[in-house]
Amino acid sequence: MVHPEFLSTLKQKALFLPSNSLSFLHAMFRSAFRASLSPLRVAPTFTPRTFAVARRFITDDVRSKIEAAVKSTPVVMFMKGTPETPQCGFSRAAIQILELEGVPPAKLRTFNVLEDAELRSSIKEYSEWPTIPQLYVNGEFVGGCDILMSMHQTGELEQLFVKHGIVPPETEQASESASS
Repeated sequence: MVHPEFLSTLKQKALFLPSNSLSFLHAMFRSAFRASLSPLRVAPTFTPRTFAVARRFITDDVRSKIEAAVKSTPVVMFMKGTPETPQCGFSRAAIQILELEGVPPAKLRTFNVLEDAELRSSIKEYSEWPTIPQLYVNGEFVGGCDILMSMHQTGELEQLFVKHGIVPPETEQASESASS
């Protein structure tokens, strides 16, 4: 509780305030005083189960459709737009990286998430990755545009494509272009 002497001094100095303002000030000081006595609040801890409750679970039907799509071809990308007309800069960059890596169009399948709102939200939950585009190689999630860019710059993406037989090793590419 606020000290009575403090309130009387406040009332004397605040004669110009309407009576409802004094009760407001009293309430304000009372809550400030109580807050100063209470222990500091600790941020809540989240367990995986907490997040599971907060998530919107995708149906088994949608999950099976996504799994079938991801395994339909060696390289699958969920993107905004199409490879010919990407609708966002990140999707454009991801397609350009795949072209630079030499991924043949026959081994690439893309899905336009702008055409299907359920797919757009469900793919994020399926991969547990919050952004689009998303790349899958032989059914395994690789990452988004930032991951693709980093892997391309370090050579890891090329190694991944060679390992899975999506593109031939560089020595074979060089000998093929020399014989042409």
